Amino acid sequence: MTEFLRLDLHVHSSRSPDSRLSLEAIVAQLPYAGLKGFALTDHNTVSGLRELGALRDRQPNLLLIPGVEVSTREGHLLAYGVSECPPPHRPVLETLDWVRDHGGEPVLAHPFRLNHGVGRRVASEAPVHTIEVRNGHNSELQNLKAELLAARRSLGATGGSDVHELRDLGRAFTEFPDEVRSVDDVLERLRRGVSSAGGNSLPFAGRLRLSLRTGLLRLGRGLRPI
Repeated sequence: MTEFLRLDLHVHSSRSPDSRLSLEAIVAQLPYAGLKGFALTDHNTVSGLRELGALRDRQPNLLLIPGVEVSTREGHLLAYGVSECPPPHRPVLETLDWVRDHGGEPVLAHPFRLNHGVGRRVASEAPVHTIEVRNGHNSELQNLKAELLAARRSLGATGGSDVHELRDLGRAFTEFPDEVRSVDDVLERLRRGVSSAGGNSLPFAGRLRLSLRTGLLRLGRGLRPI
């Protein structure tokens, strides 16, 4: 039976304005979440990547992916394998080109989320190989819409917890065949669209709690959006 490597490809650390998680705490939680690694995708910053690299040197058994979640004009985009942050608030098509020009691979984040998703029209037309179809903070309906769109377009699928609190780590995840052993392997599979996604959506009570938390944090930063 084929074994799969399970990663959480949407993780936020304390470098994001809406998270307080340290990278050490995230790494310590990985075995309890059934994960072999994760992608660091802080909002519009790569300031945590140096620390991520140091952790990767100390724990070569883990697969730790450099990334960023960038705010484009239409919605949020996950960029994997980049060492710089794409210029935020640019058109999504321009940002897709920027990521690829810098050696990375872009993936549409939670495309059907009312806030920060690119929406159906962009998700139906954007030249990507993979989209995030399982997001641990989405409703089941939002995730199902993304899954159906990926299937209709014959695109690859990723999953990520979108974690801001440790208990959510691994709620949603991405699986790769076991021959995936490096960051380059992950990027190559994303370009080929051969990854699969699993995990759980967030129930209504959880989304209500998350909305309250997000609103309080946004109030604390002067109502500035991410």
